[in-house]
Amino acid sequence: MPIVLSPDAVWHAGAMASRAGTVAQPQDLVDITALLDAYYDVSPDLSDPGQRVVFGTSGHRGSSLKASFNEKHIVAITQAIVEYRAGQGITGPLFLAKDTHALSEPAQNSALEVLAANNIQVLIDARHGYTPTPALSHAILSYNNKAADGAPQADGIVVTPSHNPPGDGGFKYNPPHGGPADSDATGWIANRANELLENDLRGVKRVPASEALNADSTGKFDFLSSYVDDLPSVLNLDAIRDAGVRIGADPMGGAAVDYWGEIGERHHLNLTVVNPTVDPQWAFMTLDWDEKIRMDCSSPSAMASLINRMADGGSFDIATGNDADADRHGIVTPDGGLMNPNHYLAVAIDYLYRNRSGWNPASVVGKTLVSSSMIDRVAESLGRKLVEVPVGFKWFVPGLLSGDGAFGGEESAGASFNKLDGSVWTTDKDGILLALLASEITAVTGKSPSQLYKGLTDQFGAPVYARIDAAATREQKSALGKLSASDVTATELAGEPILAKLTEAPGNGAAIGGLKVVTENAWFAARPSGTEDVYKIYAESFKGEDHLKQVQAEAKKLVDGVIA
Repeated sequence: MPIVLSPDAVWHAGAMASRAGTVAQPQDLVDITALLDAYYDVSPDLSDPGQRVVFGTSGHRGSSLKASFNEKHIVAITQAIVEYRAGQGITGPLFLAKDTHALSEPAQNSALEVLAANNIQVLIDARHGYTPTPALSHAILSYNNKAADGAPQADGIVVTPSHNPPGDGGFKYNPPHGGPADSDATGWIANRANELLENDLRGVKRVPASEALNADSTGKFDFLSSYVDDLPSVLNLDAIRDAGVRIGADPMGGAAVDYWGEIGERHHLNLTVVNPTVDPQWAFMTLDWDEKIRMDCSSPSAMASLINRMADGGSFDIATGNDADADRHGIVTPDGGLMNPNHYLAVAIDYLYRNRSGWNPASVVGKTLVSSSMIDRVAESLGRKLVEVPVGFKWFVPGLLSGDGAFGGEESAGASFNKLDGSVWTTDKDGILLALLASEITAVTGKSPSQLYKGLTDQFGAPVYARIDAAATREQKSALGKLSASDVTATELAGEPILAKLTEAPGNGAAIGGLKVVTENAWFAARPSGTEDVYKIYAESFKGEDHLKQVQAEAKKLVDGVIA
């Protein structure tokens, strides 16, 4: 069973590693030279499923040292994307971005070699810097919204494994709607990429990197200015400035590093970039729960440096962290420490739907089915319909585009919302946006988000929420993903009658890839991770920690019985 760290902590199966939350040591650091050599020199063994192209909830991820993210993977995926967009009639520019992971730059170069050879108009960062995922989404949407009816539409690729360890790489496709590609698109791209790999890359067009960089089809785009200068359309920056909110922003060595400084300077905010260091080994990081370096801004262990700085009397009203591609947010307050992502989502929803008069008055609240039921109670109090979807931000894209779902958020500290006038801002997760919202909330209400959450618990009760992460093989994850309602023969969970056994999300009827069991005061959901070799059991109770432990024990027994 998991160990309780604090009411706001994410919990993990087994005992916490002894060095969790301490600064990384030399033995924890990835060998960058070996990593880059393996990217070019290692060829995948396609008989091993782990070395084939597989798109999870956020693109293809892997490590060159494990032969799961190598040059051949990237050129095959890029050629597949070229063919996919041609089949979909997508003929506008393709925005190409990268984060600060060591494998991101070589992968971006490999992609550009293929795109240039196929005469695809590509726009890369004008500053030769790093680009957050939300800035890519914003660029795609801005271009397409300004295009005349019937004009060619833009799409994009962002090279990032998000919060994953320094030895990992990631490659994600965003179609013209600006958000993560759906499973139909990623399935086609993955299948075609594997076909190209099986045929020893016959069918892949490619030119040398120098030729690709100088090709007429390769252009530049100022992602930073496009994003930063448009922030007043989505946030009340005047309130933040006028209140003098003191902001400490930690990019955590990620793609937001230059963005935060520019946000403070261009909008005249009292903002300090806590740590501007970019290091592909992330040697400055504190270790996550399993003694790995992981830029998870929702993890108390990974965020220990910033938490300790606030606890030691740091001179900030709000401190924030972002993961490597800045699509996730971590909120630290002087009175509450690192906020549980669920707590902050509930506060953000309550605040936004009360303070965005330009939004569609019938706009629904979007959440993933493993997010806190506190959100259900907040939505009901607002008189707003709740739409509960499977894990994956792609499910929020239609609502954000139309304004019918002006907010979409998930328990893993990822969310986005619409502009002040109700139009779309991003259709991918935006950690910078949610981090700045914490300062707007503080400025407008005079209270920290953690204080406001305490007010919600006084009104609706105080839920206890936990997530168990445990190692699992691909076979075990596959078995877990096939759980069905018939696997649950019990009529009660932790002493309460079971009200629902869900294998499809109630908000859209889509399969959840696992199981959710609901009672009046508790629930659990079990699903395999789409990005790591772990399985996850989420659970929540409004009846206290002892009841939560009972829910977890019964859920874990069921899951272990299925995947043993």
